[in-house]
Amino acid sequence: MQYEGTVYRPPSEAYSLIIQVTIGCSYNQCSFCSMYKDKKFRIRRLEEVLDELEEARRHYREVKRIFLADGDAMICKAAYLKEVLVKIKNLFPECERVGIYSSPQSIMNKTIEELSELRKLGLGIAYLGIESGSDKILKYIQKGTTAEEMILAGRKILTSGIKLSATLISGLGGKEHWQEHAIESARIVNAIQPQYLGLLTLLLEPGVSLEAQVKNGEFQLLTPIEILKETKMLLENFALNHCIFRSNHASNYISLQGTLPEDRQRLIQQLDEAIEQKDDYNEYFRRL
Repeated sequence: MQYEGTVYRPPSEAYSLIIQVTIGCSYNQCSFCSMYKDKKFRIRRLEEVLDELEEARRHYREVKRIFLADGDAMICKAAYLKEVLVKIKNLFPECERVGIYSSPQSIMNKTIEELSELRKLGLGIAYLGIESGSDKILKYIQKGTTAEEMILAGRKILTSGIKLSATLISGLGGKEHWQEHAIESARIVNAIQPQYLGLLTLLLEPGVSLEAQVKNGEFQLLTPIEILKETKMLLENFALNHCIFRSNHASNYISLQGTLPEDRQRLIQQLDEAIEQKDDYNEYFRRL
């Protein structure tokens, strides 16, 4: 297998066979994101992808999961993805799930019927980076979409029968809008009701446009304790029905995992304990 440039995948796809259906990200303008900057976006020729699947079959005895990369591979036309999924089904009958990165634009460009057909062919989960539920923040970070569009896209995926894993980013509102970020992000997630929800923490790589706004004082990053307080407010405002929640990425200050709403109070208690240790939080975080 030969990959072009740096390859990214969700944490839950750690053991998946990764197939680059697209190269780079179809949008790639978010001010906080450093991913795919080394690539010019394109959709790979279908024949290349099918040949790569043939090669993978020759090398791997058992493949339980496959992830279609790069960023927003859902942007491919439904007919294209159908060909890929049919090939996977024929070559890897043991494959239990195919996953894909998606965006509101790429989801809304497909009909419910098209998405449902993709699900029947094995597309089991779509990953959607919501990032924030605040229109003000989404515009500021140049996300290229609105909260309402996020809701419509998320609901459309779920209506088709494809599972949805959504992502939020702690700290994306900065010191000025952290409360709005928490409350509005909870609102949008409540409106969608994804089966899975991941929470990352804002980390700025050198060269992203948001870094310049931090350096000139326009955007103020939250401290670790402020991140925990924002996370607590987020949890307090969730009204989810059996959603698997994870905040255990390398970017997170403490590891949180549970099912909402069942584990809400336990998670809030864990945050309270960390916040109380604010004078010695570095040592506390190392113990977790």
